[in-house]
Amino acid sequence: MALLRIHDLHDIVAPTVVVAFDAWVDAGSAATNALEAIVDSDTRAVATFEADVLYDYRARRPTLDIVDGRPSNLDWPELAVRRTVLHDRDVLVLSGPEPDFRWRELADDLISFSRQLDVAQWITLGAIPAAVPHTRPVPILGTESSPGLLRANVQPGPAGLLRVPAACVSVLDISIADAGVPTIGYFAQVPHYISGEYAPAAIALLETLSQHLDVPIEVGALRSEATLLRNRLDAATADDEKTRTYVERLETMVDESRLPAGDELISDIERFLRERGSEPGHGQVH
Repeated sequence: MALLRIHDLHDIVAPTVVVAFDAWVDAGSAATNALEAIVDSDTRAVATFEADVLYDYRARRPTLDIVDGRPSNLDWPELAVRRTVLHDRDVLVLSGPEPDFRWRELADDLISFSRQLDVAQWITLGAIPAAVPHTRPVPILGTESSPGLLRANVQPGPAGLLRVPAACVSVLDISIADAGVPTIGYFAQVPHYISGEYAPAAIALLETLSQHLDVPIEVGALRSEATLLRNRLDAATADDEKTRTYVERLETMVDESRLPAGDELISDIERFLRERGSEPGHGQVH
């Protein structure tokens, strides 16, 4: 049974595919919010997937609307490919909740889909929590299937071996790359002490994508959201000495272009979260 249902691929020429899933590697919802700025969720999908075999509905329950005591609507998780055009360039946006099941079959179907459309490049957007301050520009880490694919002054990294639990987007990246499609990943680093959506990272991803594709991309309401969030974070940080001291330390490391060793970084984050865990929260700073 094919997981992919194709609805309309009319006149699509050598598209770029941009991917982001809501779940793992989407800290602060930065990647999925970035894609929402590119294509409206109401835009008709050119391809959809069999949600009933991809999702565990007990983990991702459909949302029920109850109007005046009457159940009226169910909003089901959906994974879809939507089409947009950025300055005469066909861009296909693959987004939705991260599938729970059948990742390998999904990858096989998307390989066939990519070959059918002669996909020019496959770009994954993501976001990860990191020891970075909210007071500095959002760092972007890059991955590439072969040297020289990354743009926007993003460097591949980190150097050496980094072993982490894989996301579904990573399975797709490797599979699509093995099929011969140039594959790139841009991952924003989100301050780990912040909960909730983080608009600055979504903006950073859009700006990076804009430079990669060499087309202007509007960030829309994300700019005002980022300004409001920055004001709240600054106020919350100023009110708490421990948080202020910690943010200042992160600022120093960034300004000196110095990263802590892995063990130091992990112990530092764990210590900070442990100390904060016994105290009341301040805004969106945890």
